[in-house]
Amino acid sequence: MKKIAIISPSLRDARYSNRVALFFSNYLTDKNLAGAEILDLREYRFPLFEERLKYQASPSAEVLMFAEIIRSADGVIIICPEYNGSFPASLKNVIDLLTDEWYHKPVAIVTVSAGNFGGMQSIIQLQFLLWKLKALTVPAMFPVPEVAENFNEKGEPADKPGMEKKTERYINELFWVIEAKKRM
Repeated sequence: MKKIAIISPSLRDARYSNRVALFFSNYLTDKNLAGAEILDLREYRFPLFEERLKYQASPSAEVLMFAEIIRSADGVIIICPEYNGSFPASLKNVIDLLTDEWYHKPVAIVTVSAGNFGGMQSIIQLQFLLWKLKALTVPAMFPVPEVAENFNEKGEPADKPGMEKKTERYINELFWVIEAKKRM
């Protein structure tokens, strides 16, 4: 069975993007498609980036655990809330922390916002950053507009049939990239 790491980067107290992380985790496990693990950056409390993991003399246990989860995952889903037209600093912090772990790692980006555009302004910048690290970003997009209205606290979508249909197509794109990588 595939292993998927889901990064939930919002550190805010009143955050909604974590609802989408819960939805993807539930979707993957309920449909028996993959094992899913949510990496909630609010729980990790990483310090500001000072040096890449591979150059740290004595990295923390949390950093090593996070790196191992990314390294061992078949793919990663990043739930990216849009902050002022970009992605959150907490996400940049953990992306910069790792190098080898991102190399040819299949990564799907889900953008989220409270407004109508679903965080689409953040995806180009995030894709570029991941391309620089040679990650294999899934070309399909998955914007989630008006997240508070579309998902409840348990990660349940307001329009379950519609959201599951959209998610099935998106997960198939991620799995295609995972499979293509394995064949190379």
